[in-house]
Amino acid sequence: MKSPPIAISLTFLMAMQLIAETTAPLGSYTAAERRHWSFLKRQTPAIPAFSAAPDKAWVKNPIDAFVLARLQKEGLQPAPEADRRTLIRRASFTLRGLPPAPEEIRAFVNDRSANAWDKVVDGYLNSPQYGERWAQHWLDVVRFSETDGFEYDTHRNGAWRFRDYVVRSMNEDKPYDRFVMEQLAGDELDGKSEWLRVSSGLQRLGPLRKNAGNQEVASSRSEVLTEMTNIVGAAFLGVTLGCARCHDHKFDAFRQSDYYRMQAYFAATHEKDVALSTEAEQIAWKEKAKATEAEIKKLKAAMKGKDGEELAALEKQVEDATDKLPAPLPVLFGVENDFQRTTPIHLLERGEYTRPKERVGARALGVLLPEGAPERATLPENPRTKLAEWIVDAENPLTARVMANRIWHWYFGRGIVATPNDFGKMGMKPAHPGLLDWLANQFVAGGWKLKPMHKLLLSSSTWKQSYDSPVFAAAMEKDPENKLLWHWGRRRLEAEEMRDAMLAVSGRLNLKMGGPSVMVPVDKELTTLLYKPSQWAVAADTTEHDRRSVYLIAKRNLRLPMMEAFDAPDTQISCARRESSTHAPQALELTNGEFANSMATAFAARLSKEGAGDAKRIAERAWELATGRLPNAKESAAAVRFLSSGKPLREFALAVLNLNAFAYVE
Repeated sequence: MKSPPIAISLTFLMAMQLIAETTAPLGSYTAAERRHWSFLKRQTPAIPAFSAAPDKAWVKNPIDAFVLARLQKEGLQPAPEADRRTLIRRASFTLRGLPPAPEEIRAFVNDRSANAWDKVVDGYLNSPQYGERWAQHWLDVVRFSETDGFEYDTHRNGAWRFRDYVVRSMNEDKPYDRFVMEQLAGDELDGKSEWLRVSSGLQRLGPLRKNAGNQEVASSRSEVLTEMTNIVGAAFLGVTLGCARCHDHKFDAFRQSDYYRMQAYFAATHEKDVALSTEAEQIAWKEKAKATEAEIKKLKAAMKGKDGEELAALEKQVEDATDKLPAPLPVLFGVENDFQRTTPIHLLERGEYTRPKERVGARALGVLLPEGAPERATLPENPRTKLAEWIVDAENPLTARVMANRIWHWYFGRGIVATPNDFGKMGMKPAHPGLLDWLANQFVAGGWKLKPMHKLLLSSSTWKQSYDSPVFAAAMEKDPENKLLWHWGRRRLEAEEMRDAMLAVSGRLNLKMGGPSVMVPVDKELTTLLYKPSQWAVAADTTEHDRRSVYLIAKRNLRLPMMEAFDAPDTQISCARRESSTHAPQALELTNGEFANSMATAFAARLSKEGAGDAKRIAERAWELATGRLPNAKESAAAVRFLSSGKPLREFALAVLNLNAFAYVE
C-alpha cells in the first residue's frame, strides 16, 4: 500500500525502537482515516498580506494577519483597541491570575515610552505568580488530585510535590517537550533526581478504587493501567484514545489493539514512594508502628475466605487500626519500573480484565505509522522514555498542535479547535487551520517554550481588542460565538481567580509559595459526608488559610462550596476547558457565604484605613482595588450616598465584591 502524505522523520521511527521480535500487526488504516486533518503533517501556511494602510496598521504580527483575512472574508471588522486600564487588568489575570495593584495601573497609564507594554508583560512573566496561574491550567488537564477518590478517598502522601514541580517548571519556562518527557519518564531519565522522581507522579494522579484487604488485585491493576493510558491520549495527544479500550473506536482511527499497545509501555510501571527521612527516623517510625502493623497483618489474614457482614467487620477493624499508625514520613510521590512484576498486556473483551484475548506488545498509534509497522514484543530498558520520545518528536502531527491550541484557549476562552482534548472526527474542526499550524510551527521553532508564545499573543491587536464594537449588533448576527475573534470575549473569573482576587483586594493574600497543601475551615456538614471526618484537618496557622487557591488541598470528595459554585472542575477526569455557568447559588455564595463575608470585613478595614474617613475617597479606592478603574459619576454618587447613610462599611465592601466589574475580565 502506498504510504499516505504523513511525514515520518528518522527519529520519529527510531523512537519506536522497532526490532525483529514482533507479532503480526493487528488492524490496518484506510487512506481516508490517515487523511484526517489532525493526522496530517503540519503545513507552512502563507501569511496573508494587506495593502490598505488601516489594515497594515492593525496587523502587528502574523496572528493578526490570519485573523483579519478571515474577518474580511466574512464581511466583519475587528473591534478598536481596549484602553490601558482594561489591558493591564486583562494581562494581570491572564498571566498571574491576580488583579493588578492600582499603583501598577497608574504607572502603565502614565508611561508613554515605546516599550511600556513590553515592561508590563515582562514583569508579569517574570513574576513567581505566573507559574502558579499557569500551573493551574495544566493541573486541570492532568486531573491533579491528592486523594484517590471513590469511597475511601485516601490521601496520597507527598502528592503536593507534583503541583510544586509544575509551578516551578512554568516559572523556569521549561521547554514543553522536556516537560512532557519528565512527566512520562522522569524516573527513567534520572532516578537520583528528586524533581524527576516527582515529575513521574503524573502516572499516579488518576482516581484509584481501593480494596481494604488487597491493593494489588487484578482489577485494581487494570484500572491503574487504564488511567495511565487514557491521560496520554487526552493530555498530550488531544485524542479520545480511551474510547478504544473496549472496542475499536467508533469514529476515529484507533483500534482496540492501538489502545493496549500504548498501554504496554506502562506494563512494568508501579507506584513508588521514595523516603526523604533518615534511616534513624525510619527505624523510629517502624518501632512506633510495630504493634499496630502486626495487628493489621493479623486482621488481613483473618479476612481470607470471609464474606458478607463478617468481612465488612474485619475491614472496619483494619481501617480503625490503620488510623492508629504514626503520621507518615515524607516521601517523593512517583513511580518506577519493576520488570519482575511486568503485567502481560492483552486485548480485553469489552475491556474486562477477566476476558483476555491476544497478547500485544508496545507500539505507538498505528494511524501515525507506516502500514504494518511492527510492535515491540519485549519492553526496552526505558519503555516510557521511548513513548515520550515519539510524542515530542517535532514531526508528530498532534503534540505541538494540541499544546498551541491549549495556549490559545487559555487566552481567548475558546481554542482554535474548540474541543482541546478531542482533535478527532467528533471534535470541532479548527476555526483558523492556517493559524493553528503557524502557531504550532512557531512553538516548535521557539524551542517549545511558552513565554515567547505569551509575548506573541500579548503583542497582537487581536488580543488587545475591546469588548465593544461599533458594529456589535451586525457582527453578533453573523458570528454570535465570536469564533472569528471580531472582539474581545468578556469572561468571568475562574473559581481560583475569584477567591484569590478577594484575598488580594482585601489585603489578606498570603503569597507564600509551595509546600504541603492547606485545608481551610469548612462546614461540619461537609466533613461528616467524608468516609472519615478526620481526613479534613484544618491548618492550625490561620495565615495559611489565606494562601493562593492552587495551594489548597485538591481532595476529590470535598470541594469548597465557593469553588464548586464557580465551576472548579471535577478531578475524576481531564478538564480540557472550564465551564462558566450562571446560577443562583453563585449569588448566594457571594452574599451569604462565610468566605465572601470574611473578605468583606477585611476589605472594609483596608478601605477605612486607606480612605481616611472620606466617603468619596473610600469609593474611589474600593473601585480602584476591585475593578482597576475609578467609579463613574453615577457609581460614585450612589457609593457616597450609601457611605454617608451610616450603614456598615462592611456591607459596602461586600457590595463591591459582588460587582460585575470585579467578577469579569473585559
